[in-house]
Amino acid sequence: MKWLTLISFVFLLSSARSRNLHRAARDADHKSQIAHRYNDLKEETFKAVAMITFAQYLQKCSYDGLSKLVKDVVDLAQKCVANEDAPDCTKSLPAVFLDRICQVEQLRDSYGNMADCCDKADPERNQCFLSFKVHQPDFVPPYQRPAADVICTEYQDNRVALLGNFIYAVARRDPFLHAPAILGLAAEYENALKTCCSESDIGACLDEKAVVIKERAKMISVQHQHGCRILKKYGARTFEANKLARLSQKYPKTPFADLVKMVHDVKDVYTECCEGDMVECVDDWLEVVNSLCSKQDVFSSKLKPCCEKSPVERTKCIMEADFDEKPDNLPSLVEKYVQDKEVCKSYEAGHDAFLSEFLYEYSRRHPELSTQLILRITKGYETLLDKCCKTDNPAECYGHAVEEVNKHIKETQELVKTNCDLYNTHGEGDFLKGILIRYTKKMPQVSTDTLLEIGRKMTAVGTKCCSLPEEKRLACSEHYLSIVIEKMCKRQESTPINEQVSQCCNELYSSKRPCFTAMGVDTKYVPPPFDPMMFNFDDKLCTAPPAEREESQMKLLVNLIKRKPQMTEEQIKTVAGGFTAMVDKCCKAADVDTCLGEE
Repeated sequence: MKWLTLISFVFLLSSARSRNLHRAARDADHKSQIAHRYNDLKEETFKAVAMITFAQYLQKCSYDGLSKLVKDVVDLAQKCVANEDAPDCTKSLPAVFLDRICQVEQLRDSYGNMADCCDKADPERNQCFLSFKVHQPDFVPPYQRPAADVICTEYQDNRVALLGNFIYAVARRDPFLHAPAILGLAAEYENALKTCCSESDIGACLDEKAVVIKERAKMISVQHQHGCRILKKYGARTFEANKLARLSQKYPKTPFADLVKMVHDVKDVYTECCEGDMVECVDDWLEVVNSLCSKQDVFSSKLKPCCEKSPVERTKCIMEADFDEKPDNLPSLVEKYVQDKEVCKSYEAGHDAFLSEFLYEYSRRHPELSTQLILRITKGYETLLDKCCKTDNPAECYGHAVEEVNKHIKETQELVKTNCDLYNTHGEGDFLKGILIRYTKKMPQVSTDTLLEIGRKMTAVGTKCCSLPEEKRLACSEHYLSIVIEKMCKRQESTPINEQVSQCCNELYSSKRPCFTAMGVDTKYVPPPFDPMMFNFDDKLCTAPPAEREESQMKLLVNLIKRKPQMTEEQIKTVAGGFTAMVDKCCKAADVDTCLGEE
């Protein structure tokens, strides 16, 4: 099957189709969804996205096995293009793919209870299948590229199979990565082959490129899962508010109405991607990108170099482009949103529209703030108006709004500065220890390994964000901390930790990070009995590799606090100092084990 012949041009849809992205309106224009999407994407791209869709649902299936399913769906699409009234042509695209999955022989033998999803009606059937997707499962090995001495020959002689297997491997290993990103990664992989196959050391060149591609794939996957989590848990209103804040910061010269339309379109595409509807996800994402590029003068001068690139490179370039400069002489918001005597009248006449415009205006003036902080400010303003507009003198009631906002911004900025100063002054190790101490006290019920995992992720946020210019640190820190916290809260849904964690996890999306920061020691926690084996050391404390020794010390610290959560900073420092002195002394002793036992 030559279904990947044009893989490097998978985004090559030059026509700027103008259609409504809302599903109901769109479906009314097309009798057959599958015929419509096949005509939009053309055969090669349609086949590639069909492979991604099947690989993400049927993660245990072989490449050849899935290729047969892809052929069945393509045959149906071609039949429907010829005659939209033919059998099965009016089915929704998710139904087309799931019907074919449910026809797989011995589905239950390979996938167990997942086969029960076939007994459900749509859309419950799709939600059921989505629940069985496994991120980086043990049964799927990472992509193994061919050896350096043969890969260039394989690329030249059988490019279709080589790139097809890459797409298949990435999709089945990461079933939550959206199809447009997988196609983009495939194009990056091909560009790496083109570059490295002319180098003297092909293997070293590809190894270097692979690190970058893997990191990008990991980062994009985390962002996609976080976006889907916001949409599912908090709904379209929160998702759109977050996107409006971000796009207003990035494109501050764009009129409000154009950004609102873009936000709605992005939400519609995200909905399709998050539901596993990858054919529509790709097609509609291309429409969003084409729309953006067709209105560069409206959105941003920074888009010009991106939109001059080949279609496959546009998305990556647009996502990584700098924020546009703010318009000159933007008026103060105080006059319109605080001093104007008609504030309550405007608010009550159109609650959501009024707040959306406030969010837009505030965001475009403050690219240095996080979207979460801007959402908190907007929510605070909404709460204030709800209260004040019921009083006899609303203007007096909300007259101190600016001072309250500035106070919250300053507190958040100082928190970021304190943490980054700690990270930059004392280094990664001490920064991690500080996080472990705080979070073990907040939630001592969490396993030691999980606390270490959370601590490392939060430390990675410090590594990433504290090296940035000061004006970018707050937005970076709160964005990535929100991802870590949201993932932690998802775990807590199935395995509750304690009351205060549950309380913070039930907060608004934008308020979770401040809630976790303010969380104190869990006073209801009953420590486990003292276990002398916790201090049973051997010579591995001296002979193990540095990373292993560091991990052992971190685990000891966590386990100690689990048993004494009320320990003060000074007491912890004393114990840590004693432990370091013991290690230094005993690792130099003739009989290490005896020394450690005595100490």
